[in-house]
Amino acid sequence: MKKQITRLENDLKTIDTLREFDSEKEYADLILEKMGNFGAPLAKFEGEFIEVLNGIPGEKVRARIYRFYRKKKQITAGIVTEILEPSVDRVVAPCVYFGTCSGCQLQHVRYDKQLEFKRQRILGFLDDYDLIKNTHVLPAIPSPDIWNYRNHARFTVRFQGQLGFSNRVTRRFVRIDECKLMDGQINQVLIDLQDHVTETSNLSVRVGINTKQQLIQPKLNNSEISIETGQKWYQETLLDHNFRVASPSFFQVNTLQAEKMILLVSELLNLKPDEILVDAYAGVGVFASLLATKVRKVIAIEESQSAVDDYLQSDNSIDNLEFLLGKTENVLPLIDEDIDSVILDPPRLGCHPNVINSILIKKPTKLAYVSCDPESLARDLNLLVKGGYKIKNIQPIDMFPQTYHVESITILEIN
Repeated sequence: MKKQITRLENDLKTIDTLREFDSEKEYADLILEKMGNFGAPLAKFEGEFIEVLNGIPGEKVRARIYRFYRKKKQITAGIVTEILEPSVDRVVAPCVYFGTCSGCQLQHVRYDKQLEFKRQRILGFLDDYDLIKNTHVLPAIPSPDIWNYRNHARFTVRFQGQLGFSNRVTRRFVRIDECKLMDGQINQVLIDLQDHVTETSNLSVRVGINTKQQLIQPKLNNSEISIETGQKWYQETLLDHNFRVASPSFFQVNTLQAEKMILLVSELLNLKPDEILVDAYAGVGVFASLLATKVRKVIAIEESQSAVDDYLQSDNSIDNLEFLLGKTENVLPLIDEDIDSVILDPPRLGCHPNVINSILIKKPTKLAYVSCDPESLARDLNLLVKGGYKIKNIQPIDMFPQTYHVESITILEIN
């Protein structure tokens, strides 16, 4: 059953086209069972488990059934249209687009239950590798803001310059005039540009929560647009340090929670003044810059030229920080100094196998694995544990309220 569910959810993440078989709409009454890994519960339909968006486990619902093809394979999913027997954990979603947009998966779920679901997601993937028995997964740290927390939006542009998002199941475009997850400054940009973006199919808006600077890409030449667009970069301040962030560079979308995460990594790693710290997948150098005062030396590794340029242009003069340009899997094996601690903050796919192998060869005493995907996290932790590391604890931290996404910090020590 678990493999069947995983295949289903992976298919739903990468739908190419939607083809409803019948011209008549199809509905079914379903009993929702366990929560799936991607924010929607699962229900038995025609002898198989299907994902049912906008429901909660334990509910009885009426759902519209969608059937579609992905690479010639038939996939079925449901979207709730009526709640027949509601869960006690259900709340009224405040967003008028909830249920049609699909950008949020959990607006209808009490926030404390969202946090527990995210913790259970991590436990579920750990269980795939028999890692639960000796692993302590702490309660998730809530976000200080559960609305209007995002500093970055990527809008789809359709029909006469309308801005919005595409539903991940139906693939239908949904015009958005206000997003409850976006910072108010982004929503003001949305108001200013709605119906006027006719030169591009996608629009990126990024803002500095602490600096109020903004970046809008690409540059728009429509004479009806009164605000500046086409900025190459903006500046943001984290814990009194300034960071330049260019359009291609990665930066955490929840600024307040990012500051909390930095302090937490510092505390959990218990860094010492004589240590050498490696910040792998360093981005614009947030961890490296803010933790440099606690150690003898920091070596930051980042493959994005844009992010490295951002660090070099940020006005943080740090004498004991060395920034290396290149893929972590290529650069880490070449470091010949004795490394005491490593921060791993990879993209969703997790660490390249060569990164794990290099760590197992160099054997730094402490690791902090910052993950945005519990599936790749569990895979990599399994390899590290088999290679001689012990998981001290896993701390989920909610960077993405109202969605199924979960960030976590795992501390490992060499046995």
